[in-house]
Amino acid sequence: MAAVAAHAETIRWVAQDVPPHFSFVQGRAPQSVAELGRGEVDGFMRVLLARMPGYRHEFIEASTARYERESLRGQTLCSTLHVRTPERMKWLYFSHLYPPLASREIHVIVRRDLLPRLSDGARPQDGRLLLAELLKRPDLRPLLARDRAFGAQIDKLLAQRPVPRQSVGAQLSTQLLDMLRAGRMDYTLEYPAVVKDYLARVGEPGALVALPVAEGLSTLLATVSCSRTPEGRRHIEAIDAAVRALARDPNREAWVREWRADRAEPQDMKRLNAYMDERARGSARVE
Repeated sequence: MAAVAAHAETIRWVAQDVPPHFSFVQGRAPQSVAELGRGEVDGFMRVLLARMPGYRHEFIEASTARYERESLRGQTLCSTLHVRTPERMKWLYFSHLYPPLASREIHVIVRRDLLPRLSDGARPQDGRLLLAELLKRPDLRPLLARDRAFGAQIDKLLAQRPVPRQSVGAQLSTQLLDMLRAGRMDYTLEYPAVVKDYLARVGEPGALVALPVAEGLSTLLATVSCSRTPEGRRHIEAIDAAVRALARDPNREAWVREWRADRAEPQDMKRLNAYMDERARGSARVE
């Protein structure tokens, strides 16, 4: 076994502190698979990587800008934290991990004191905000993380109406939410679970509010990416094969319980089972 480990190929993973989806350990990236958290993303990695015995795994604290820079230099990194975009396809291979879950729906995040300024005119009948209308408001100051993508529909809106972007490194959510809480801007975009975790850590559970947006419903499949290098191609194919093996596991209920515990919504479970059934029958999905 030690001989196998000694000659195992190493996959180097991008690590960013975005709890509860992916969490650092005492302020640093995980040092091993055993140190991975149990959130949506790192929890899935904990289950998946344990089923890749031919590989070692390292976790590298890296911003999106570094991920791109290293990939374009011919170095190989992989990530479960980056959505697929046409621009990223130029330097990354992509595959899929699992279907959209309720926790992956992007929301507008505002300070509670700003709620009265969000007029009903920005809401369709289902009560969701219209981000397209919100972006037109000169009296509200948005701020987003530089190099972050939010899915095709929101990204298209942001391309039409560019907003200020902040370089935030590998701890993107904490820095932006600190700035929002301090009044340095009026709103940002984030997952509600990330905001809830952040507010619990800073001890102000009611300071920020997550508001659903109509455009946030276009949540993408969870993706995995690797640098577009020969080594990256091998790694993405191995990861894709591991996902399909996981999908074929007859004891699916056990690994889903290990991953999601009691946090899975019934709608999420229905979607997850349909996706895994398809992955179990299908061929590789690498692009």
